[in-house]
Amino acid sequence: MAHILIVEDNEANMRLARLLLVTAGHTVLWAPDAETGLTLARAQQPALILMDIQLPGMDGLAATALLKQDPLTAHIPVIALTAMAMKEDREKTRLAGCDAYIIKPLRYKELYQVIDTLLQPDRPLT
Repeated sequence: MAHILIVEDNEANMRLARLLLVTAGHTVLWAPDAETGLTLARAQQPALILMDIQLPGMDGLAATALLKQDPLTAHIPVIALTAMAMKEDREKTRLAGCDAYIIKPLRYKELYQVIDTLLQPDRPLT
């Protein structure tokens, strides 16, 4: 399966995401903040990134924008994870470069479906 990076500062949310991903057969890297996430993404080249939007320091939108501007990481799909459920929040994630948007709390069927869609080899790049 895939090597997935979770960028999440809340330990309970990270543990849930990790459990869901490992249960589905994925291997998981974890970063507690955007800066560490950027470093891991560049060094480890994960197949996909789950990016919390509300992070300490640099937020997930700024981190995603940096990932999408960097030739080393621009190809990596990013799923925004957020408790914000307003229509304008979804638009902000799209403008930052996120490939998908999932509202917390995580629902495993939705998470698996979005991951499967984004990891399809013939998926066009955004």
